[in-house]
Amino acid sequence: MSTGYSKDSLLRRVRTIADFQFGAGSGEALFPDECTFQLSSTGRIRQVRLGKERLATVRAQDGRLTLGITGAARLSTRLAPPAYRVAVQEDVAPFIADGKNAMAKHVIAADAGIRAGDEVLVVTGDDLLLATGAALLSGPEMLAFNYGVAVKVRQGRGTECFQER
Repeated sequence: MSTGYSKDSLLRRVRTIADFQFGAGSGEALFPDECTFQLSSTGRIRQVRLGKERLATVRAQDGRLTLGITGAARLSTRLAPPAYRVAVQEDVAPFIADGKNAMAKHVIAADAGIRAGDEVLVVTGDDLLLATGAALLSGPEMLAFNYGVAVKVRQGRGTECFQER
């Protein structure tokens, strides 16, 4: 289907969204020139892929990005800790890497700038990426609360990320 938009125009659009959502320069780090786009039937960007890997999806409700695990890994190299990161205890890391939600009582550090609804990276204390998901609490609330879900995990890396150590 032809939308009338060039690949450069689509790439510029998603990079601008990423820069707005995660900070200047994030779009370049997250979306290389080789990425491809999956469009909706109305011509809107739905998914951005690099090869067969999903980097991000553009939410139809608000136009913001939800990250795939590959996109989260690319973004984590660009963002200096603690930006958009929620660090969890080592003993729950395998569960979160398998896609389980991050509970507030297991959070050991969180970016103070995180707001409920933000897309975040779930990491270990030594910044090993475990998963990506949506924050249900603000950064300070994650540290203050002893119960409840802090991050609704969308996609985990799987336990193979522990063999990389």
